[in-house]
Amino acid sequence: MSQPILDGMPRRLYSATPTRLNNWLDCPRRYRFTYLDRPPPPKGPPWAHNTLGAVVHNALAGWWRLPRDARTPHRAGAMVDEYWTSEGFRDAEQADLWRVRARDMVTGYVARLDPDDEPRGVERTAGVVHGGTSLTGRIDRVDQRGDELVIVDYKTGRHVLTTDDARSSLALAVYAAAAARTLRTPCHRVELHHLPSGTVAVWEHDDRTLTRHLDRADGIAAECAEADAAFKAGDTSDARFPARPSSLCGWCDYLQHCPEGRASTSTRASWAGLEPS
Repeated sequence: MSQPILDGMPRRLYSATPTRLNNWLDCPRRYRFTYLDRPPPPKGPPWAHNTLGAVVHNALAGWWRLPRDARTPHRAGAMVDEYWTSEGFRDAEQADLWRVRARDMVTGYVARLDPDDEPRGVERTAGVVHGGTSLTGRIDRVDQRGDELVIVDYKTGRHVLTTDDARSSLALAVYAAAAARTLRTPCHRVELHHLPSGTVAVWEHDDRTLTRHLDRADGIAAECAEADAAFKAGDTSDARFPARPSSLCGWCDYLQHCPEGRASTSTRASWAGLEPS
């Protein structure tokens, strides 16, 4: 029998990633489908824009792991070809078009990098405990610049990002705090590197703004912990896990299982995320 939780006692440490917390904020119904239902409902077809993003991330991570002499733009482009898949694309012709675009994105980006500027981490997992939550995340790249670390997050979406995107990102703030703790080096600067446009959106946190993000993450995690416990106790109701119809519904892997989501949007083609908005 589980022990009762007494008033005033701290809650059990809850493990979460920024992705899990943002899923809860976006839509509790999708959160349940993703993290609690076992087996989860079948997903829709894979998204081409996710394929593109995964290939670019894998190619850049692989490039940094090469011996120094092999870190050339040409080799980066070749790694795109090695990782490429056609999942989610309309047909082979469209997939090949975007493979070439991905090569151009990666080679152009790598040409602006200094291959001698060794990162402190690539695809680095880091964690930090704040309040009642153990927060972990996988960081695209952690640079050492002077006496501090810098978080670098690659983006391949069609929308150019802004300073506000970097400032408001819960994930980037968690990464900064986690990297500082894991690598025992101060970290306040976060950057969104948008490969399609070549732009970089930057925000410089201070300890106060990082703490504010961590407090917010801890509050969301408390809601998740309560929802998880209710689910385990048998409450799988729509009232506990309501749908939150929005523009995001069209991109949901579980749209076919959600009447509210289907009523709020039309079904999108799996390659729609690559088309001009």
